[in-house]
Amino acid sequence: MTENNHSLSSMEPTNKKAMIMAILFLIIAIAGLTYVKWWPYYWKAIDAATKHSLGASIITGKNPVAPDPSWQSAWDYALAYYKSVWKAAVLGIMLGSLLQVLLPSGWLYKVLGKTSFGSTFVGGVAAIPGMMCTCCAAPLAVGLRKKNASVGASLAFWLGNPTLNPATLVFMTFVLSWKFTLIRLAFGIILTFGVSYIANRFANANDKVPKSLSDAQKAVEVEQARPLLNRWLRSVGAMILHIVPAYIISVLLIGAFRAWLFPAMGETQVAGILLIIGFAVAGMLFVIPTAAEIPIIQTFMSFGLGTGPAAALLLTLPSVSLPSLLMVSRSFPKKVLLFVAASVVVLGILSGIIGALVL
Repeated sequence: MTENNHSLSSMEPTNKKAMIMAILFLIIAIAGLTYVKWWPYYWKAIDAATKHSLGASIITGKNPVAPDPSWQSAWDYALAYYKSVWKAAVLGIMLGSLLQVLLPSGWLYKVLGKTSFGSTFVGGVAAIPGMMCTCCAAPLAVGLRKKNASVGASLAFWLGNPTLNPATLVFMTFVLSWKFTLIRLAFGIILTFGVSYIANRFANANDKVPKSLSDAQKAVEVEQARPLLNRWLRSVGAMILHIVPAYIISVLLIGAFRAWLFPAMGETQVAGILLIIGFAVAGMLFVIPTAAEIPIIQTFMSFGLGTGPAAALLLTLPSVSLPSLLMVSRSFPKKVLLFVAASVVVLGILSGIIGALVL
């Protein structure tokens, strides 16, 4: 493996050229995140601190229940959702494609290519500044996998973006309470670092180690032979072709049937283990923009939802979703994604039980 790594590194562009491309990627990433995430979230934090609200729930608005399933319901939700995330979605595709052409494979492999906890830890920590929702972070996870980052490191980056989002934690403290924030942070850490690391064991042998030396040599030689612009356009085209259709269709379907995932609750249903389990599953499947779980929970609780189901949604709503799982389905083994989805549900249930006891 060391020999393979050395050979890969020797085929990379010269150190000077590689450094320039890496700096270019960082500049683009910082500029994009500043415009799309960091600056808007600064002002959003001030609003959350003063108003103790982030607006209406994207699921039900100011009503206790979601609209009945229909094409109009699908269109209305998709419109509201994409209006909120389109800038971050474009940025995610741009960074996911640029990652593949600007960052040298040897560099990424050294840091993120191993199945060790160290690679998983670096992947999770690198996610924190991103602050992206699970769907917007998916193109970056796909890009990492194409550059031979390990399953654990790629998952940690993907899951860490929504669950360890520092802006969301700040909003949560102002709008809900610091107890909700601690529960989210604790289970977010377990999911990002623990589940991602264990997921390496569910990967196939070919997914755990880099390509054979001959395959790697051919891949790098072909990659470097093409002009940079050509490589980037091919990368963007592949992402749009493989990711966007599933993204659009699944968001429409989820939006249409959200009333089935979050049905009207009678007074006897606002708490209890069955509701916690149901909301954990629904939250895992449902797709939301960044931090949208906060007004969803606040709205549901205003109509009598118990703290247990609310705490279940606290983790499962942002972590993964059916659309995001479909978006990365070509890049991770099916067993890994099933393990991640099941882990989100189980951790959501545990979060709900703890929430029912301490909140």
